[in-house]
Amino acid sequence: MQCRCRATLLLIALLFSAARILPGQPVTITTYSVSGGPAGITLGSDGAIWFTENAGNKIGRITNTGTLTEYDVPTPSSGIDNIASGPDGALWFTENERNNIGRITINGIVTEYAIPTPASGPAGIAAGPDGALWFTESIGNKIGRITTNGVIIEYVIPAFNAGSRHITVGADGMLWFTENRANNIGRMTTSGSFIEYPIPTLNGSAVDITAGPDGALWFTEFLRNKIGRLTPTGEFREYAIPEPNSGPVGIAIGPDRAVWFAEYYTNKIARVAIRSRGPWFTRISALQ
Repeated sequence: MQCRCRATLLLIALLFSAARILPGQPVTITTYSVSGGPAGITLGSDGAIWFTENAGNKIGRITNTGTLTEYDVPTPSSGIDNIASGPDGALWFTENERNNIGRITINGIVTEYAIPTPASGPAGIAAGPDGALWFTESIGNKIGRITTNGVIIEYVIPAFNAGSRHITVGADGMLWFTENRANNIGRMTTSGSFIEYPIPTLNGSAVDITAGPDGALWFTEFLRNKIGRLTPTGEFREYAIPEPNSGPVGIAIGPDRAVWFAEYYTNKIARVAIRSRGPWFTRISALQ
């Protein structure tokens, strides 16, 4: 559920980056069929869009003209979740069901690395400021670091059963991640020091997080129907989404410097314009 909306959102954000689209302009969405269960998505070093296929157990590559290539992941039923471009030019992805971090070159060669903690539930992944990849362990309650040579180090999250989901790098060079069950936003240095900030609204169920153009972190609160903003110094603002029970999940920054997010229950993509007097929400319908 969360993965599919994140894929839709990021695909739209990537397409928008090719040509600036202003609010009010008509939007054309083109769809392409894949084997099954598209989830995470990112832009590759080769200029193509790479994505995970959770049900199909494949990594997909599609050009902006619609040419599709799919690569099998060696481990069956691996539960491929999220994907990120690495500093080595390869794509790195999480295998939630088989406890691996995967790496695929732009030529389609796949390598898998076992996570030391059993059944850790790897979820989000992002390239860090130190040349390594960082990932969340939603069940293992850790943040993992993997070098481009496959060496893994894990750090225990202070909060018990935090339910870490997505991770990003902030403008301050720190690693920021959502704690879905503990209702925190976590901050971590590359040396393993943590600070956790409790979200003001109880049981918000934070899912995705991204670094905004204003230097703050923006995140979705799935259960409380809000978009949250957190400064690097720990100051929160929360904004109620006009549409009730929209189910906000994936979130990203567009080339227009606005915040874009996916509404799972309303089947819409929404835009938040960052203004000095408060946010301005607009939305477009996603395809059924």
